[in-house]
Amino acid sequence: MNTSSVQPRSLDVALGERSYPIHVGAGLLSAPGLLHSHLAGQQVLIVTSETIAPLYLQSLKQGLGDDLEVRELILPDGEQTKTLATVTRIWDTLLELGFNRRCTLIALGGGVIGDMTGYAAACYQRGVAFIQVPTTLLSQVDSSVGGKTGVNHPLGKNMIGAFWQPRAVVVDTATLASLPVRELSAGLAEVIKYGLIRDLDFLAWLERHMIELRKLDDALLSEAVLRSCRIKADIVAEDETEQGVRALLNLGHTFGHAIEAHQGYGHWLHGEAVGAGMYLAALLSQRLGWLAEVEVERVGSVLAAAELPLAAPENMDAAAFLEHMRRDKKNLDARIRLVLLRGLGDACIYDETPPALLEQFLQECPRETLNK
Repeated sequence: MNTSSVQPRSLDVALGERSYPIHVGAGLLSAPGLLHSHLAGQQVLIVTSETIAPLYLQSLKQGLGDDLEVRELILPDGEQTKTLATVTRIWDTLLELGFNRRCTLIALGGGVIGDMTGYAAACYQRGVAFIQVPTTLLSQVDSSVGGKTGVNHPLGKNMIGAFWQPRAVVVDTATLASLPVRELSAGLAEVIKYGLIRDLDFLAWLERHMIELRKLDDALLSEAVLRSCRIKADIVAEDETEQGVRALLNLGHTFGHAIEAHQGYGHWLHGEAVGAGMYLAALLSQRLGWLAEVEVERVGSVLAAAELPLAAPENMDAAAFLEHMRRDKKNLDARIRLVLLRGLGDACIYDETPPALLEQFLQECPRETLNK
Protein backbone atom coordinates (compact mmCIF):
# COMPACT_ATOMS: atom_id res chain seq x y z
CA MET A 1 0.00 0.00 0.00
CA ASN A 2 1.85 3.08 -1.24
CA THR A 3 0.90 6.15 0.80
CA SER A 4 3.71 8.56 0.08
CA SER A 5 2.09 10.46 -2.79
CA VAL A 6 -1.41 10.87 -1.35
CA GLN A 7 -2.05 14.26 0.26
CA PRO A 8 -4.58 14.60 3.10
CA ARG A 9 -7.92 16.13 2.10
CA SER A 10 -10.81 17.47 4.15
CA LEU A 11 -14.51 18.27 3.87
CA ASP A 12 -17.12 19.57 6.30
CA VAL A 13 -20.41 18.19 7.53
CA ALA A 14 -22.50 21.38 7.51
CA LEU A 15 -24.74 21.34 10.60
CA GLY A 16 -24.51 24.92 11.82
CA GLU A 17 -22.96 25.09 15.28
CA ARG A 18 -22.59 21.28 15.23
CA SER A 19 -20.57 21.30 11.98
CA TYR A 20 -17.34 19.31 11.94
CA PRO A 21 -14.55 18.31 9.56
CA ILE A 22 -13.72 14.94 8.02
CA HIS A 23 -9.99 14.55 7.40
CA VAL A 24 -8.91 11.82 4.96
CA GLY A 25 -5.35 10.74 4.28
CA ALA A 26 -2.57 8.27 5.08
CA GLY A 27 -0.61 8.60 8.32
CA LEU A 28 -3.09 10.89 10.07
CA LEU A 29 -3.23 8.81 13.27
CA SER A 30 0.12 10.11 14.47
CA ALA A 31 -0.07 13.56 12.86
CA PRO A 32 1.06 16.01 15.57
CA GLY A 33 -1.65 18.37 16.75
CA LEU A 34 -4.37 17.22 14.34
CA LEU A 35 -6.74 16.18 17.13
CA HIS A 36 -5.89 18.90 19.63
CA SER A 37 -8.17 21.58 18.22
CA HIS A 38 -11.13 19.21 18.51
CA LEU A 39 -10.64 18.30 22.18
CA ALA A 40 -12.97 19.79 24.78
CA GLY A 41 -10.36 19.77 27.56
CA GLN A 42 -7.38 17.93 28.99
CA GLN A 43 -9.09 14.63 29.81
CA VAL A 44 -9.12 12.06 26.98
CA LEU A 45 -10.39 8.47 27.02
CA ILE A 46 -9.48 6.37 23.98
CA VAL A 47 -11.94 3.51 23.50
CA THR A 48 -10.66 0.77 21.23
CA SER A 49 -10.78 -3.00 20.72
CA GLU A 50 -8.51 -5.95 21.41
CA THR A 51 -7.66 -6.26 17.71
CA ILE A 52 -7.04 -2.58 17.02
CA ALA A 53 -5.15 -1.63 20.20
CA PRO A 54 -1.90 -3.47 19.36
CA LEU A 55 -1.93 -2.01 15.84
CA TYR A 56 -2.77 1.67 16.28
CA LEU A 57 -3.19 2.73 19.90
CA GLN A 58 0.41 3.88 20.35
CA SER A 59 0.36 5.85 17.09
CA LEU A 60 -2.76 7.70 18.21
CA LYS A 61 -1.28 8.44 21.64
CA GLN A 62 1.88 9.70 19.95
CA GLY A 63 -0.20 12.12 17.88
CA LEU A 64 -1.91 13.40 21.03
CA GLY A 65 1.39 14.22 22.70
CA ASP A 66 2.34 14.35 26.38
CA ASP A 67 0.44 17.39 27.68
CA LEU A 68 -2.93 15.66 28.18
CA GLU A 69 -4.44 13.19 30.64
CA VAL A 70 -4.88 10.30 28.22
CA ARG A 71 -6.40 7.00 29.38
CA GLU A 72 -7.55 3.98 27.40
CA LEU A 73 -10.23 1.31 27.53
CA ILE A 74 -9.78 -1.83 25.45
CA LEU A 75 -12.99 -3.74 24.74
CA PRO A 76 -13.65 -7.18 23.19
CA ASP A 77 -14.24 -7.36 19.44
CA GLY A 78 -17.38 -8.25 17.57
CA GLU A 79 -20.92 -7.16 16.75
CA GLN A 80 -22.17 -9.38 19.58
CA THR A 81 -20.51 -7.00 22.09
CA LYS A 82 -22.55 -4.00 20.91
CA THR A 83 -24.80 -3.95 23.96
CA LEU A 84 -25.79 -1.70 26.84
CA ALA A 85 -23.65 -3.86 29.12
CA THR A 86 -20.53 -2.94 27.14
CA VAL A 87 -21.44 0.76 27.05
CA THR A 88 -21.84 0.59 30.82
CA ARG A 89 -18.18 -0.41 30.98
CA ILE A 90 -17.31 2.88 29.27
CA TRP A 91 -19.43 4.85 31.76
CA ASP A 92 -17.90 2.92 34.67
CA THR A 93 -14.42 3.81 33.44
CA LEU A 94 -15.25 7.50 33.05
CA LEU A 95 -16.71 7.64 36.55
CA GLU A 96 -13.83 5.72 38.13
CA LEU A 97 -11.37 8.12 36.48
CA GLY A 98 -13.34 11.13 37.65
CA PHE A 99 -13.66 12.51 34.12
CA ASN A 100 -15.68 15.72 33.95
CA ARG A 101 -17.94 17.39 31.40
CA ARG A 102 -14.95 18.72 29.44
CA CYS A 103 -13.56 15.26 28.72
CA THR A 104 -13.31 13.88 25.19
CA LEU A 105 -13.88 10.29 24.12
CA ILE A 106 -11.98 9.06 21.06
CA ALA A 107 -13.39 6.03 19.23
CA LEU A 108 -10.50 4.13 17.66
CA GLY A 109 -11.80 1.15 15.68
CA GLY A 110 -14.64 -0.01 13.49
CA GLY A 111 -18.32 0.75 13.53
CA VAL A 112 -19.08 -1.18 16.71
CA ILE A 113 -16.53 0.82 18.72
CA GLY A 114 -17.66 4.07 17.10
CA ASP A 115 -21.36 3.48 17.75
CA MET A 116 -20.85 2.49 21.39
CA THR A 117 -18.37 5.27 22.15
CA GLY A 118 -20.65 7.85 20.59
CA TYR A 119 -23.62 6.61 22.60
CA ALA A 120 -21.57 6.65 25.80
CA ALA A 121 -20.53 10.25 25.00
CA ALA A 122 -24.12 11.27 24.27
CA CYS A 123 -25.29 10.07 27.68
CA TYR A 124 -22.34 10.71 30.01
CA GLN A 125 -23.14 13.80 32.11
CA ARG A 126 -25.85 14.49 29.48
CA GLY A 127 -23.37 14.82 26.65
CA VAL A 128 -19.59 15.14 26.25
CA ALA A 129 -17.31 15.53 23.23
CA PHE A 130 -16.15 12.64 21.11
CA ILE A 131 -14.02 12.12 18.01
CA GLN A 132 -14.29 9.32 15.48
CA VAL A 133 -11.06 7.65 14.30
CA PRO A 134 -12.44 4.81 12.15
CA THR A 135 -10.09 2.00 11.12
CA THR A 136 -12.32 -0.10 8.82
CA LEU A 137 -13.54 0.91 5.39
CA LEU A 138 -17.16 0.46 6.43
CA SER A 139 -16.81 2.77 9.42
CA GLN A 140 -14.76 5.29 7.42
CA VAL A 141 -17.43 5.76 4.76
CA ASP A 142 -20.57 5.21 6.82
CA SER A 143 -20.95 4.79 10.57
CA SER A 144 -18.37 7.41 11.64
CA VAL A 145 -20.20 10.18 9.75
CA GLY A 146 -23.59 11.57 10.68
CA GLY A 147 -23.93 11.18 14.43
CA LYS A 148 -25.90 7.92 14.65
CA THR A 149 -24.85 6.14 17.84
CA GLY A 150 -26.27 3.20 19.72
CA VAL A 151 -26.38 -0.49 20.53
CA ASN A 152 -28.23 -3.59 19.41
CA HIS A 153 -31.12 -5.31 21.19
CA PRO A 154 -31.93 -9.02 20.83
CA LEU A 155 -35.12 -7.99 19.00
CA GLY A 156 -33.50 -5.53 16.60
CA LYS A 157 -30.30 -3.91 15.39
CA ASN A 158 -29.48 -0.36 16.56
CA MET A 159 -32.83 -0.03 18.32
CA ILE A 160 -31.35 1.85 21.30
CA GLY A 161 -29.33 5.00 20.65
CA ALA A 162 -29.10 8.71 20.06
CA PHE A 163 -28.08 11.25 17.45
CA TRP A 164 -24.83 12.75 18.74
CA GLN A 165 -22.40 14.39 16.34
CA PRO A 166 -18.63 13.98 16.74
CA ARG A 167 -16.24 16.94 16.98
CA ALA A 168 -14.27 15.52 14.03
CA VAL A 169 -13.74 12.40 11.95
CA VAL A 170 -10.12 11.45 11.23
CA VAL A 171 -9.77 8.80 8.52
CA ASP A 172 -6.28 7.30 8.25
CA THR A 173 -6.46 5.21 5.08
CA ALA A 174 -3.19 3.47 6.01
CA THR A 175 -5.17 1.44 8.57
CA LEU A 176 -6.87 -0.40 5.70
CA ALA A 177 -3.62 -2.29 5.04
CA SER A 178 -4.37 -4.48 8.07
CA LEU A 179 -8.00 -5.09 7.14
CA PRO A 180 -9.03 -8.73 6.51
CA VAL A 181 -10.38 -9.43 3.03
CA ARG A 182 -13.95 -10.00 4.28
CA GLU A 183 -13.91 -6.66 6.12
CA LEU A 184 -12.70 -4.86 3.00
CA SER A 185 -15.57 -6.34 0.98
CA ALA A 186 -18.02 -5.39 3.74
CA GLY A 187 -16.85 -1.79 3.53
CA LEU A 188 -17.13 -1.73 -0.24
CA ALA A 189 -20.83 -2.58 0.12
CA GLU A 190 -21.45 0.80 1.74
CA VAL A 191 -19.30 2.53 -0.90
CA ILE A 192 -21.32 0.93 -3.70
CA LYS A 193 -24.50 2.02 -1.93
CA TYR A 194 -23.68 5.70 -2.49
CA GLY A 195 -23.42 5.19 -6.23
CA LEU A 196 -26.68 3.25 -6.35
CA ILE A 197 -28.74 5.79 -4.40
CA ARG A 198 -27.44 9.10 -5.72
CA ASP A 199 -24.38 9.17 -8.00
CA LEU A 200 -24.26 7.20 -11.26
CA ASP A 201 -20.87 8.66 -12.16
CA PHE A 202 -19.47 7.31 -8.90
CA LEU A 203 -21.04 3.91 -9.61
CA ALA A 204 -19.32 3.83 -13.00
CA TRP A 205 -16.04 4.90 -11.36
CA LEU A 206 -16.34 1.99 -8.91
CA GLU A 207 -17.03 -0.44 -11.74
CA ARG A 208 -13.83 0.71 -13.46
CA HIS A 209 -11.63 0.61 -10.36
CA MET A 210 -12.95 -2.28 -8.23
CA ILE A 211 -9.91 -4.49 -8.89
CA GLU A 212 -7.49 -1.73 -7.83
CA LEU A 213 -9.60 -0.90 -4.78
CA ARG A 214 -9.46 -4.50 -3.66
CA LYS A 215 -5.68 -4.36 -4.10
CA LEU A 216 -5.62 -1.39 -1.66
CA ASP A 217 -4.48 1.28 -4.10
CA ASP A 218 -4.23 4.15 -1.62
CA ALA A 219 -4.97 7.00 -4.01
CA LEU A 220 -8.12 5.26 -5.23
CA LEU A 221 -9.18 4.24 -1.72
CA SER A 222 -8.77 7.83 -0.52
CA GLU A 223 -10.87 9.03 -3.43
CA ALA A 224 -13.56 6.41 -2.73
CA VAL A 225 -13.68 7.36 0.97
CA LEU A 226 -13.81 11.08 0.23
CA ARG A 227 -16.55 10.77 -2.39
CA SER A 228 -18.59 8.49 -0.12
CA CYS A 229 -18.24 10.85 2.82
CA ARG A 230 -19.17 13.85 0.67
CA ILE A 231 -22.43 12.20 -0.42
CA LYS A 232 -23.26 11.19 3.15
CA ALA A 233 -22.31 14.64 4.51
CA ASP A 234 -24.64 16.32 2.01
CA ILE A 235 -27.52 14.04 2.96
CA VAL A 236 -26.91 14.42 6.71
CA ALA A 237 -26.78 18.22 6.35
CA GLU A 238 -30.16 18.05 4.63
CA ASP A 239 -31.78 15.67 7.15
CA GLU A 240 -29.78 15.21 10.35
CA THR A 241 -32.26 13.09 12.31
CA GLU A 242 -33.61 10.92 9.46
CA GLN A 243 -37.05 12.41 9.05
CA GLY A 244 -36.89 12.14 5.27
CA VAL A 245 -34.11 11.84 2.70
CA ARG A 246 -31.52 10.41 5.12
CA ALA A 247 -33.46 7.15 5.13
CA LEU A 248 -32.20 6.61 1.56
CA LEU A 249 -28.85 5.70 3.14
CA ASN A 250 -30.59 2.50 4.28
CA LEU A 251 -30.68 0.92 0.81
CA GLY A 252 -30.44 -2.83 1.44
CA HIS A 253 -30.49 -2.38 5.20
CA THR A 254 -34.03 -3.59 5.92
CA PHE A 255 -33.21 -6.93 4.30
CA GLY A 256 -29.67 -6.81 5.70
CA HIS A 257 -30.64 -6.12 9.30
CA ALA A 258 -33.14 -8.98 9.12
CA ILE A 259 -30.35 -11.29 7.95
CA GLU A 260 -28.03 -10.17 10.76
CA ALA A 261 -30.66 -10.57 13.45
CA HIS A 262 -31.77 -13.99 12.22
CA GLN A 263 -28.27 -15.40 11.70
CA GLY A 264 -26.93 -13.97 14.97
CA TYR A 265 -24.91 -10.74 15.09
CA GLY A 266 -21.42 -11.30 13.74
CA HIS A 267 -22.09 -14.44 11.67
CA TRP A 268 -22.66 -12.29 8.61
CA LEU A 269 -20.69 -9.05 8.61
CA HIS A 270 -22.89 -5.96 8.39
CA GLY A 271 -21.59 -5.09 4.92
CA GLU A 272 -22.13 -8.63 3.67
CA ALA A 273 -25.75 -8.52 4.82
CA VAL A 274 -26.21 -5.07 3.25
CA GLY A 275 -24.65 -6.28 -0.01
CA ALA A 276 -27.14 -9.15 -0.22
CA GLY A 277 -29.89 -6.72 0.85
CA MET A 278 -29.07 -4.29 -1.94
CA TYR A 279 -29.28 -7.05 -4.51
CA LEU A 280 -32.65 -8.14 -3.09
CA ALA A 281 -33.78 -4.50 -3.23
CA ALA A 282 -32.77 -4.37 -6.90
CA LEU A 283 -34.67 -7.58 -7.64
CA LEU A 284 -37.78 -6.30 -5.88
CA SER A 285 -37.48 -2.99 -7.75
CA GLN A 286 -37.42 -5.00 -10.98
CA ARG A 287 -40.51 -6.92 -9.89
CA LEU A 288 -42.28 -3.60 -9.31
CA GLY A 289 -41.39 -2.57 -12.86
CA TRP A 290 -38.78 0.06 -12.00
CA LEU A 291 -35.51 -1.61 -13.03
CA ALA A 292 -34.72 -3.41 -16.25
CA GLU A 293 -33.01 -6.80 -16.15
CA VAL A 294 -29.79 -5.28 -17.47
CA GLU A 295 -29.77 -2.80 -14.57
CA VAL A 296 -30.23 -5.57 -12.01
CA GLU A 297 -27.37 -7.45 -13.68
CA ARG A 298 -25.22 -4.33 -13.33
CA VAL A 299 -25.99 -4.18 -9.61
CA GLY A 300 -25.13 -7.84 -9.24
CA SER A 301 -21.89 -7.46 -11.21
CA VAL A 302 -20.48 -4.62 -9.11
CA LEU A 303 -21.42 -6.41 -5.87
CA ALA A 304 -19.87 -9.65 -7.11
CA ALA A 305 -16.70 -7.78 -8.12
CA ALA A 306 -16.47 -6.65 -4.49
CA GLU A 307 -16.90 -10.33 -3.46
CA LEU A 308 -20.20 -9.72 -1.72
CA PRO A 309 -23.07 -12.25 -1.45
CA LEU A 310 -25.97 -11.93 -3.87
CA ALA A 311 -28.53 -14.02 -2.01
CA ALA A 312 -30.32 -14.47 1.28
CA PRO A 313 -29.17 -17.16 3.74
CA GLU A 314 -30.27 -20.63 2.77
CA ASN A 315 -31.79 -21.23 6.22
CA MET A 316 -33.98 -18.10 6.23
CA ASP A 317 -37.54 -18.35 4.94
CA ALA A 318 -40.05 -15.61 4.16
CA ALA A 319 -41.64 -15.78 7.62
CA ALA A 320 -38.28 -15.18 9.28
CA PHE A 321 -37.60 -12.20 7.03
CA LEU A 322 -40.99 -10.64 7.72
CA GLU A 323 -40.71 -11.17 11.48
CA HIS A 324 -37.55 -9.06 11.60
CA MET A 325 -38.55 -6.57 8.89
CA ARG A 326 -41.71 -5.64 10.81
CA ARG A 327 -39.46 -4.32 13.62
CA ASP A 328 -37.44 -2.03 11.34
CA LYS A 329 -37.00 1.56 12.61
CA LYS A 330 -38.17 3.06 9.31
CA ASN A 331 -41.63 1.51 9.56
CA LEU A 332 -44.62 3.76 10.18
CA ASP A 333 -48.21 2.73 10.99
CA ALA A 334 -47.35 -0.99 10.73
CA ARG A 335 -46.30 -0.59 7.07
CA ILE A 336 -42.93 -2.02 6.03
CA ARG A 337 -40.94 0.83 4.48
CA LEU A 338 -38.22 -0.19 2.06
CA VAL A 339 -35.56 1.78 0.23
CA LEU A 340 -35.82 0.71 -3.41
CA LEU A 341 -34.48 1.88 -6.77
CA ARG A 342 -36.66 3.66 -9.31
CA GLY A 343 -33.50 3.68 -11.40
CA LEU A 344 -29.76 3.37 -10.86
CA GLY A 345 -28.72 6.46 -8.92
CA ASP A 346 -32.36 7.17 -8.01
CA ALA A 347 -33.46 5.66 -4.69
CA CYS A 348 -36.84 6.12 -3.01
CA ILE A 349 -38.59 5.23 0.24
CA TYR A 350 -41.56 2.99 -0.52
CA ASP A 351 -44.20 1.53 1.80
CA GLU A 352 -46.79 0.41 -0.74
CA THR A 353 -45.43 -3.00 -1.70
CA PRO A 354 -48.48 -5.29 -1.55
CA PRO A 355 -47.96 -7.67 1.40
CA ALA A 356 -48.74 -10.70 -0.74
CA LEU A 357 -46.21 -9.63 -3.37
CA LEU A 358 -43.52 -9.02 -0.74
CA GLU A 359 -44.14 -12.41 0.87
CA GLN A 360 -44.02 -14.16 -2.50
CA PHE A 361 -40.82 -12.31 -3.38
CA LEU A 362 -39.20 -13.39 -0.12
CA GLN A 363 -40.24 -17.00 -0.77
CA GLU A 364 -38.73 -16.95 -4.27
CA CYS A 365 -35.62 -14.76 -3.86
CA PRO A 366 -32.20 -16.43 -4.33
CA ARG A 367 -30.61 -18.18 -1.36
CA GLU A 368 -27.14 -19.48 -0.60
CA THR A 369 -24.86 -20.49 2.25
CA LEU A 370 -22.32 -17.82 3.10
CA ASN A 371 -18.81 -19.22 2.56
CA LYS A 372 -16.54 -17.53 5.07
